Amino acid sequence: MQVLPGQKQVLAHFKRQDPKMAAIIRKVGPHRLSPDKEYFIVLARAIVSQQISTKAAETIYNRFCSLFARGRPRPRLTLDLSDEDLRQAGLSRQKISYMKDLARHFDEGLIKTRRFSKSDNEEIIGQLVQVKGIGRWTAEMFLIFSLNRLDVLPVDDLGLKAGVQKIYKLKSQPDAKKLRAIGANWRPYESIATWYCWQALAGRAD
Repeated sequence: MQVLPGQKQVLAHFKRQDPKMAAIIRKVGPHRLSPDKEYFIVLARAIVSQQISTKAAETIYNRFCSLFARGRPRPRLTLDLSDEDLRQAGLSRQKISYMKDLARHFDEGLIKTRRFSKSDNEEIIGQLVQVKGIGRWTAEMFLIFSLNRLDVLPVDDLGLKAGVQKIYKLKSQPDAKKLRAIGANWRPYESIATWYCWQALAGRAD
């Protein structure tokens, strides 16, 4: 687990490297990234949330959690649930398949969580995308929000593209090449800059 830099350190870096981003940081205030070691739960929630509204995802996720003692999903217990149990919680047939595959990967040790601290980003992404329903974007969000990796630049994220367009007053949304060029000035804090781009897009720096 990486140690997140303090606000003074972050702001000093961006004042040197990217004054426009520094201005956003001053307006928004300290980032609110914090680690979450409940890796299975984080990824299970990501699967539930795919392609549905936030409200619907919250309802289904709460029903899913209610199937477990103390409301804490666990891989082995998830595998023990019947498809009908999961369907009653609101999961589609496809998401039931995804959830069972995620649980199997954790239960069989195919996702090597104990080695995360010694693994680079691409190694972890490579493990996660072997799970049905988890693509690179979901894996990158896991790196940012659960592991708090500082150097993640999710170039396919629509919110990042729109946020960068707004901050840098671009005529169109940047492609991956342009994002990487801008992100080069953010190193080694690409994840933090990405978080601030999302805040800017949400109007929190206006």
